[in-house]
Amino acid sequence: MRIGLLTEGGYPYATGEARLWCDRLVRGLPQHEFEIYALSRSAEQERARVPLPEHVTRVRTAPLWAPADDGRTYSRRERRRFVDCFKELVQGICTGEAQPFAAGLYGLAGLAREQGGMYAALRSESAVRALESACRAPGAARTVQSAQVADLLEFVDELEVMLRPLSLDWYEENAQAGGGLGEADICHATAGGVAALPGLLAKRFFGVPLLVTEYGVQLRAHYLAQLDTRGEPGTRPAVRALLAAFHLRLATEIYARADFLTPGNAHARRWQERCGATRERLRTVHPGMEADRFATVGEAADCGDPDTLVWVGRAEPAKDLIALLHAFAEVRRAAPGTRLRIFATAVVPDYLAGCRALAAQLFPDEAADSVTAGENPVTFEEIGGPEAPTTAEAYGAGRVVVLSSVIEGFPVTLAEAMLCGRATVSTDVGAVCEVIGGTGLVVPPRNPRALAEACLSLLRDPERAQRLGAAARARALELFTVEQNVAAFQEIYLRLLAKGSVRPDGEIPFASPPEARVPGHWTSPTWAPAPEPSPEAAV
Repeated sequence: MRIGLLTEGGYPYATGEARLWCDRLVRGLPQHEFEIYALSRSAEQERARVPLPEHVTRVRTAPLWAPADDGRTYSRRERRRFVDCFKELVQGICTGEAQPFAAGLYGLAGLAREQGGMYAALRSESAVRALESACRAPGAARTVQSAQVADLLEFVDELEVMLRPLSLDWYEENAQAGGGLGEADICHATAGGVAALPGLLAKRFFGVPLLVTEYGVQLRAHYLAQLDTRGEPGTRPAVRALLAAFHLRLATEIYARADFLTPGNAHARRWQERCGATRERLRTVHPGMEADRFATVGEAADCGDPDTLVWVGRAEPAKDLIALLHAFAEVRRAAPGTRLRIFATAVVPDYLAGCRALAAQLFPDEAADSVTAGENPVTFEEIGGPEAPTTAEAYGAGRVVVLSSVIEGFPVTLAEAMLCGRATVSTDVGAVCEVIGGTGLVVPPRNPRALAEACLSLLRDPERAQRLGAAARARALELFTVEQNVAAFQEIYLRLLAKGSVRPDGEIPFASPPEARVPGHWTSPTWAPAPEPSPEAAV
């Protein structure tokens, strides 16, 4: 089976979980051929490509960061065709209508496939005027109607980048050159949004089945990014509204056209259902992690320091370390010997500096006597240091692992702590309750007192913490391993291929046996056994 794997800013370039799960999937299915079609976000990213297995037969990369001007200019007839399609697209964006958006999107895709790139056309005065008319038309959102010329120009620039997949040469039908996405048996988009757009076109042009996996919903991520930038210079309400409308319409079209969707958790699944995905095309497939990395800590009889709380993750505002530090202040008042060890896998420098300053203010250095150097009960450490050379050993440093986030998709660090057999205290955000499943304590977000009380209850009852840790490890081994993830996708691949999608050329997979394609005289229509004479003819 030939799988066209579609990525954006991830495999085979990016580091982190976005790359790791794709790498585990590809290496777990060596019986299939994989062709990777990657949309890259920066030149630096493309320099750090990971080693690939032999059954990855091709890697094709298209940059979203570089100018895409191919020098192509359209004739008058082609410009009219472009304007007609573009008007439908922006009408759907401004009014929220699905039908004109889809018609305009596929119309532009057909034009780009026939005539080449649309860089100049999308930045033309005709495109800006068409967008302005759509913004002023009846039915357009109020924020969109207030768009000024600067807003229109900024949005057109953003739109050109997001529509670059329409102009790629990934859809050629040259079988001698190995073909493109049209030669794939299945297109597997590893994210929604722009990453899935080439798969959407391969389904439109060639009838290739489309599978979309989302461990973090791209539409949700876009909304959160817009909230994070609210009020900063250069961000305009009309541009934000237009971008949000485009991403919503694109997500709705992807969910409506995909043959199958695999959200990584129930939280992502609810987003997809609200955007039009039907339940018969949905199956939750949890991400798979390498359980062997955590086996030594998870199976050890020692459950870590009973007086230490551990936090692991990226030090950023969404993780709400401020609330964790205030909660730990209450823990220290009730249990003065408790320590908090914060292990940062990545940092936002200004935020981490603020957390260090708050820790120094809340917890002055303490010493046991007049000759001993004082130390702070809160330590900020990096994984890879002498005391925690691996992630597993960071989790193993304490008996209780804490997650204090206000925003989460699938909490990877929580699943890793479960694989390490640790009791957990988490805030009720994202897919936390789905992951925990009753094997840890869950409290409301932004509630330091509740977080402190939950931590104290486990610190005071080590037997309960040990029981919860054992139950958490058993649950994680059942649901969150690489093996279950690979097995699920293998089954889905076979299901999609056996479904027998009809291609535009009328070919149906498995409609004829493989030996029918072997050259030789026995494949000709004339080569066939003579029919046996009927009994009546013998009389």
